Amino acid sequence: MTELIDQPGEYTGLPAASLRGIAIRYRGHRMGGARPARVTLPSAAVTLLLGWGQPLTIHSGPEQGVSPSPWPAMIAGLQTAPMLAGFSGSASAVEIELTPLGAYRLLNLPLHHLAKTVIDPDHIMGAGWAANATEQLAAAPHWSRRWQILDALLTRRLHGETSPSPAATQAWNLLRDRDGAVSLRDLTLATGLGRRRIQGLLQEHIGLPAQTLSRIIRFHQTLAVASTGLDSLADLASRAGYHDQSHMNRDFRALSGQTPRELLDILRHTAHRHSSGHFQSFNDFGLRAPASRYVTASASPISKNRSRPQRHRPPRQT
Repeated sequence: MTELIDQPGEYTGLPAASLRGIAIRYRGHRMGGARPARVTLPSAAVTLLLGWGQPLTIHSGPEQGVSPSPWPAMIAGLQTAPMLAGFSGSASAVEIELTPLGAYRLLNLPLHHLAKTVIDPDHIMGAGWAANATEQLAAAPHWSRRWQILDALLTRRLHGETSPSPAATQAWNLLRDRDGAVSLRDLTLATGLGRRRIQGLLQEHIGLPAQTLSRIIRFHQTLAVASTGLDSLADLASRAGYHDQSHMNRDFRALSGQTPRELLDILRHTAHRHSSGHFQSFNDFGLRAPASRYVTASASPISKNRSRPQRHRPPRQT
């Protein structure tokens, strides 16, 4: 059955088998009108967004000098704080969710340049790359064809890819497989490398230091544990591997802007919206909290006369 390409909604697609371990999933959005700003929580994925129609407007979130502004296309590295963004009118967009090691291979760029920020894809892919990709996607007759276009775009980027360090891969797999319950000492013992070397490899290949990665992974594991139901927040903290409930509270506040109880209430009320698999679990809750709760003091309204929004540009690779 062919999808109605102009039907408002949210869609999902799986990358080709040859992209396993690189791309997690594709997400498609078709907005018939304005969509209220949503809060996206930090996750262990790099996101590439390509849109047409009204651009995505980021109100707050990235920490590295990104002003509130419209983004027709962007690459978002791993974040350590919630991001508030929305569409002001009719628009379509696709998101490519990449594993960190997959992003490292595709982008040929140390990922600490992407951490806690967003950048224009053309700064990495080359001038005109985003416009060319978007033109192909907008002209596609159905969503399945768009997934095929994304497969082709990513596959072409793999030519001449940068191979990740085996030690970085081992350290990342250990963090992921143990749900973040890994100390820096564990990583040194597993890899045979010193602490400074391990931290440098993780920041190059993933984007963040080991302790921060552990917090993000454990945060998502805690939400997964909570979805199975339990008796108390103290029980949740214990089962998720926190030292105590106050430690869990601090991480939830830092990573989501919510207390554990507030975020779990949202999880319960929105679980039915995610049952079809259209969203990466626990990534986008569609929070409707007042924007002032998330916008930093430096945020300002978008000027209609602004000629070009500020962009964060990573150092040019040689």
